[in-house]
Amino acid sequence: MAMGKKAVDRDQNSDPRVDVLKAISSWGTVAIDLDQLLQLIIETSTKVMNAKASSLLLLDNKTKKLYFKIATGEKKEEIKKYEINIGQGIAGYVAETGEPLLIEDVAKDERWYKKISETIGFRTRSIACVPMKIDGRVIGVVEIIDREDGRPIREKDLKILMTFAELASTAINNVRQFNAVKKENRSLKEELENKYEIIGESEAIRKSIRDAYKVANSKASTLIAGESGTGKELLARLIHRAGPRKDKPLVVINCGALPETLLEAELFGYEKGSFTGAVSRKIGMFEMADEGTVLLDEVCEMSPTMQVKLLRVLQEGVFYRIGGHTPISVDVRVISATNKDILKEISKGKFRDDLYYRLNVVQINMPSLRERKEDIPLLAEHFLNIFKTARGAMALKIPPAAMDKIVQYDWPGNVRELENAVERGVVMGNGKEILPEDLPIQTSPSACGKDIQVGTRMKDAVDQFKKEFIITTLKSTGGNKSKAAKVLDVQRTYLSRLVAKYNLN
Repeated sequence: MAMGKKAVDRDQNSDPRVDVLKAISSWGTVAIDLDQLLQLIIETSTKVMNAKASSLLLLDNKTKKLYFKIATGEKKEEIKKYEINIGQGIAGYVAETGEPLLIEDVAKDERWYKKISETIGFRTRSIACVPMKIDGRVIGVVEIIDREDGRPIREKDLKILMTFAELASTAINNVRQFNAVKKENRSLKEELENKYEIIGESEAIRKSIRDAYKVANSKASTLIAGESGTGKELLARLIHRAGPRKDKPLVVINCGALPETLLEAELFGYEKGSFTGAVSRKIGMFEMADEGTVLLDEVCEMSPTMQVKLLRVLQEGVFYRIGGHTPISVDVRVISATNKDILKEISKGKFRDDLYYRLNVVQINMPSLRERKEDIPLLAEHFLNIFKTARGAMALKIPPAAMDKIVQYDWPGNVRELENAVERGVVMGNGKEILPEDLPIQTSPSACGKDIQVGTRMKDAVDQFKKEFIITTLKSTGGNKSKAAKVLDVQRTYLSRLVAKYNLN
């Protein structure tokens, strides 16, 4: 009984169909390298078919030729030197028609292209050749030549080879898609790095960058302070990229853009059924950023209740999803940013001092454009290069007169306003150069309210100042309310109400 069982096991282990299943199952663990995968495909097909020689030919769509990518057998190196035209020989015929072929005696088939066999000295009797397809399109062929046992290739061999070619085609397609996505991700990463590059050579911006690199390798919570539009998020991204968490997520949330309930749901997530509309579980941003970084932008806009909840998370290191009872622990580095004087907010009772000490282990200040005037030409040229590339106007320039106007302006909206101004200049320019009148720089904000007369009621004076200031800002953004709202650091809906109130449409 024992001897019989061993014989059965030996027969099963030698079954080529078992071997091919093992090989196919290992494809997922093989390094995602197309050459390695193709080598595995052809070697496995050779073993399954018990063939003397096998080849995998891929189709070059540009040259319309088949080339030997992988080959086995005693002449495998010599055969790789050859190419086959579409329609030429049996392999070319299969690639052209997309139909499999089984030729028991190639000498009796007029499609047989004997030149290669005769040149390399490899005697061929029978061939089975099947197409490899992706979405109905032929990408190559797999062929086997003769059998090691001397028997002819049979119809059932062809069916096995067809099934195998289908599996191989799927595997090749997966690798190609993976490589395409990988390449796209690499390009996007490079594009994002360029997009979030900090431009400037002034000592003020260099100090901010030096400080960012110093804190990058620590776990210390960092507070970035600076006016709206100075690039606080760019500095946060630099800290993330320069540190050990660079390959993990960076999650950004604007604390001033969401009401309290939505902000809590975004930060900590919620369980299904925890409130009306919670039709499924939502993972919060703290979970998404595990082992990475969370940037809390406009952190001073948090409500007192949310400040308490955030403080508890920072102190205890755990949190609960809304409606959940399971504590969730994550490893997150917290960076916060604000355009307000946070110490004044504390003195007014609007921001908790204990939360401030948690967030402000290290503070870095982002200078305004007024503090780094020498960087303005560099930034203007940087934005010009971006916008002229997008429009295909590569010869577009900023002449000295326009650049002087740019440098002399105070830029209350900082880098963001400068970017909007250059974009408008590109759009409104003549395609050759940006003239001073193309720039949305009309009235310095410092001049706003200069015509207010003594004796004017406070409310009327405030309304007049708001009206003039909004007009100036809208001009600087080319009339774009969304951009103007960012410059003014207000919600777009609030700006729209003011525009309607003062009849500025």
